[in-house]
Amino acid sequence: MILEPIVPTVLSVRRLPHADPAMVRAYGGDPERHTSLGLVTCDQDDPTYVALDEATKHAPVDVIFAKSFYAGAAHSSGRLSGEILGVLAARDPESIDQALDALVRCLAHDACFYDADGKGTVTVFPHVISSLGEYLSREAGLQPGDPMAYLVAPPLEASIALDAALKAAEVRAVKVMTPPTETNFAAAWLTGTLDECEAAAVAYAAAVVEVAANPRR
Repeated sequence: MILEPIVPTVLSVRRLPHADPAMVRAYGGDPERHTSLGLVTCDQDDPTYVALDEATKHAPVDVIFAKSFYAGAAHSSGRLSGEILGVLAARDPESIDQALDALVRCLAHDACFYDADGKGTVTVFPHVISSLGEYLSREAGLQPGDPMAYLVAPPLEASIALDAALKAAEVRAVKVMTPPTETNFAAAWLTGTLDECEAAAVAYAAAVVEVAANPRR
């Protein structure tokens, strides 16, 4: 099964080397520890969550804000809004620069949705993180370094695919996001050994492809 990647588009990347403390607090940071911010928007939200986590592996930064926008990139509030805003915070601008470089690399070469029906009308995110960073490990209740399958698809496809993934591999569901999410998809985070997470992701993607090809069975 070979799926065509849909590479995310990073829409904006800006830095605030000396952010106002009120700004830091408003976005969930601590002005005593966070003086510099990095902000990014992208047209794919789940790959950006993965990229934010990746950033924490390359620099001493915290993800203080990360939220998807309602209805998705096709209904964004502006040309640069996309599907998500992520905010990184650090003590110094250099750390923000390193973190943003890692984030952009991840979106360009690693994390992306895939075309599941050859038309781009059904997409899937069967992503495996081999070693979690500080951000997603905290969100998932796991340890940094643990593997995790991060699985996303449209509502019905995701429901069928999650069942397939759980039956195909020795994995445990640590979080299931039932539909609708902000972007009207559904998602699940599964953990186990790296091999089992990869097997679950393959089964998940295959099930999405099968439902896309045979929606009535």
